[in-house]
Amino acid sequence: MKKIQLKNIIWKEGEYYVAQCLNVDISSFGDNKKDALNNLNEALELYFEDEKGSSIAEVKNPELFTSSLNHV
Repeated sequence: MKKIQLKNIIWKEGEYYVAQCLNVDISSFGDNKKDALNNLNEALELYFEDEKGSSIAEVKNPELFTSSLNHV
């Protein structure tokens, strides 16, 4: 079994917390941060269990940027 390091982000959206992995396109949610991260870990375990040789993108020093656009 190989141990991998993944970078995750978490934010509040409405009444729930959303946790998302930046290395693979997996996210989950929960009533609080701890629940959201636990649910994300479970989703990631299931993802890697089913995926043989799945590709993991390396994420180095992610930055948060704000952008704006005109929306009609």
